[in-house]
Amino acid sequence: MEEKILNRISLETGIKLWQAEAVSKLIDSGCTIPFIARYRKEATGAMDDEALRAFDERLKYLRNLEDRKATVISSIEEQGKLTNELRRKIEDAETAAAVEDLYRPYKPKRKTRADIAREKGLQGLADYLLSKDAAIDPIAEAEKYISEENEVPDSNTAIALAQDIIAGDVSDNADFREWIRERSHSKGMLICSLGSEGRKISEAGERSVYENYFEYSEAVSKLPGHRILAINRGEKEKVLSVGIDMSSDEIIEYLNNNIMCGVTDLCAPYVEAAIADSYKRLIAPSIETEIRGELTEAAEEGAIKVFGSNLEQLLMQPPLAGKTVLGWDPAFRTGCKLAVCDPTGKILATEVIYPTAPQNKIAEAEKVLEALCDRYNVDIISVGNGTASRESEKVIADFIRKYEKERRGRRLQYVIVNEAGASVYSASKLATEEYPDLNVGERSSASIARRLQDPLSELVKIDPKAIGVGQYQHDMNQKHLDEALRGVVEKCVNAVGVDLNTASPSLLGYVSGISRQIANNIVAYRDENGRFNERKELLKVAKLGPKAFEQCAGFLRISGGREALDATAVHPESYAAAKAILKECGFEVKDIIEGKVKGVAAKKNLAERLGIGEYTFADIAAELEKPGRDPRDSAPAPVLRSDVLELSDLKADMELKGTVRNIVDFGAFVDIGVHQDGLVHISEMADRYIRHPLDVVKVGDIVNVRVLSVDEKRGKISLSMKSAAN
Repeated sequence: MEEKILNRISLETGIKLWQAEAVSKLIDSGCTIPFIARYRKEATGAMDDEALRAFDERLKYLRNLEDRKATVISSIEEQGKLTNELRRKIEDAETAAAVEDLYRPYKPKRKTRADIAREKGLQGLADYLLSKDAAIDPIAEAEKYISEENEVPDSNTAIALAQDIIAGDVSDNADFREWIRERSHSKGMLICSLGSEGRKISEAGERSVYENYFEYSEAVSKLPGHRILAINRGEKEKVLSVGIDMSSDEIIEYLNNNIMCGVTDLCAPYVEAAIADSYKRLIAPSIETEIRGELTEAAEEGAIKVFGSNLEQLLMQPPLAGKTVLGWDPAFRTGCKLAVCDPTGKILATEVIYPTAPQNKIAEAEKVLEALCDRYNVDIISVGNGTASRESEKVIADFIRKYEKERRGRRLQYVIVNEAGASVYSASKLATEEYPDLNVGERSSASIARRLQDPLSELVKIDPKAIGVGQYQHDMNQKHLDEALRGVVEKCVNAVGVDLNTASPSLLGYVSGISRQIANNIVAYRDENGRFNERKELLKVAKLGPKAFEQCAGFLRISGGREALDATAVHPESYAAAKAILKECGFEVKDIIEGKVKGVAAKKNLAERLGIGEYTFADIAAELEKPGRDPRDSAPAPVLRSDVLELSDLKADMELKGTVRNIVDFGAFVDIGVHQDGLVHISEMADRYIRHPLDVVKVGDIVNVRVLSVDEKRGKISLSMKSAAN
């Protein structure tokens, strides 16, 4: 059975069978996806993280499918109804839906009208209605089934019960269901109309975010994912009433053509009525529910993919190394909370100022800012983009102009940071444990500063759904979403690597092979015994055994330890190979840290001579030449500002530089420095046709845009990237 599954995945994905077998064995042995992607390239043919996760997901689905087939076959066999033909059909079924269609007639369920009719002895009459030999009027034939004991008082009741049996059999036919499902997918129309709340909104003349769908229809086959999710939400809120028009006349004609062949003219009206009842009462509601479910599942899968891509780009934004940052959490009544963080993220000072309404204590606030900037040599002010952000930015821009004028040569800039999730983190148990002496506002401002200094280390402390780069995330299957987003965070953390002596439990918990319990144990060991001096000390940590060490060691870095290779991504299992390469090239281990190792990657003949795999050699050589290299270095740096731009300053055709903050199916939202992200619709993203915004941009990209229009009343900005120098 396993061979069948691996052959199928191989055919579906285009990978070789040996690759599928190797990945399957590695996963089953407890290896994590990041470990396989980084340290088992020889075994897998260098399959990347994304391909491995897709393989793992498909493997689980097909294994579960085979388990379900076995359960279904066993159940039918126990009923004594399993034929060789039925067994073959179940074994050959390629989807869970196909298996359930075949199991439907045999599946234990609540007693149906057809079951009741059979118990009353009406199976014979149902067979008569479908018989080619029916020569007696059905009403007369039905008299044979009248029974006071069975509560069948007359011929009409007997006929109706026989029709229930026919309707049930039609509904349980797997071939019919498959055809109707496919027909409804390809030709069906999704119809939206006003729900109970929608009628109230319409009667009151109020605006609604769903008003485009008040009277709306679209082909099921063409519905984009974001529209499905929007309609689903509108239906959930009872603003919309939603259904699928599946062309019932055509479907009933198909059923009649397949069932009525041979039915006599005497019985035809009764059978046709049973078929129509079967479709309307049993098949249509079931198929519609299935299709809506499949549409939602596909839409969620697409949205999760976009969310994951956005999250990955956000996490992989480059750290702003070597800068002292003042985090500013804006607010009105409660004041703006400030926190100064040194280049390592350590909190140096916290303050609260009141430059915004209702206090408007701008002069007092400027004195506090001046003192903090002077005392701690602040380089950048990181401002959250939440409530009072616009008012805070004006204060900051005015302050910077005065400050730089008074201190010639002293450069001070600010940047708007997406503060989504900062309040979630600051009120969490984790934040309380990390900073027990700070209040919620101070923790939030520190988080705003640190997410600029090192986005990855800070954002891993926050539930990915709260980071603000998704679409309809709260309407999705939360388990599936959590699994997918955790996979993205794991990929990013392991791609960058983690400093074993400074990493928080939150960050360590995403490292390959390390559970949250082990992450806490690592920090506890570090607190008790001091810094780690070599990777193999990890084996002294409670619950961190040889397998966990194998999975995590290469992703954990130790700077200034006993073993220079511990500061690189070279896995301990390859230390001997790395040292052999250095020796052959005339270098010593200490030369790695001093940056003296050069030209190793070019000596590819060494791999074969030393018995090292091609991929492993390339990875080791890259690490020896650039130890601890950070993949985030190639990403664009954040746009730093020193002056404020108002919405009223924007004019049509104005060209600006902005940062992509979020990507959705229909476009991208770009921060151009006016506190209201502008939308670049997918039709305005390129001079050529594109299938999805991700084909052109990613979160964090710095792009050139042109203003198309500004709606100051609604705070909406339309932008274009067409013919811009991107």
